Amino acid sequence: MSADNCTDIESRLQAVHQRIAAAAGKAGRDPAGIRLLAVSKGVGEAGIRQTIATGQHLFGESYIQEAVDKLAALADCPDLEWHFIGPIQRNKTQLIARHFDWVHGLDRLLIAERLNAQRDPARPLNVLIQVNVSGEASKAGIEPAELDALVDGVLRLPHLRLRGLMALPSPDLTQASLQFGQMAGYFQSLRARCPDAAIDTLSMGMSDDLELAVVAGSTMLRIGSAIFGPREYRRAAPD
Repeated sequence: MSADNCTDIESRLQAVHQRIAAAAGKAGRDPAGIRLLAVSKGVGEAGIRQTIATGQHLFGESYIQEAVDKLAALADCPDLEWHFIGPIQRNKTQLIARHFDWVHGLDRLLIAERLNAQRDPARPLNVLIQVNVSGEASKAGIEPAELDALVDGVLRLPHLRLRGLMALPSPDLTQASLQFGQMAGYFQSLRARCPDAAIDTLSMGMSDDLELAVVAGSTMLRIGSAIFGPREYRRAAPD
């Protein structure tokens, strides 16, 4: 990676932190309570290492084989936290359970049961339930009415740790703002319903809508292009 590209990542990351701080200030929130997940799919090892050098340690990946290769290449970097944020296929649950610290897109009990069975019991897997808050057929996630049942099922699995909810809103910012508000309500209801669980994470907000998400109460932002710029996802074979 060229020095110019490295500088670009550093300056973009700084700009993202400034946006988060400004949005948090508008909402009367402490920006320290908002975690930044750098979505590094399509980013090579050099780019991730440069991001790590700025102090970033949370990374999100969507393509399992690409991610596993990166995890192996970056094994010398301590204290990294890897989040799987893509759709979860049945035949990929073992790799996800083995390599990742978090899963964001849980929306089926069958997948939860497979991850639980394949996870090292000494290291419970942090999971977020994805809610299809926009109602779009093209998006994964459960319907809000199905949330309680899936929560009950996940809480019975000893090798998973339910941490909260995740959503992909409409690309229309007006609709997204309303949907972020709905998610904040579901999140607060979940916390009240499960006082003994470690429900502390509401994963919503990306490069184009992070301010709206912060104002609504997001505790984790998934930011890709605002940090790494446009990327082309070219893989030898599909995951």
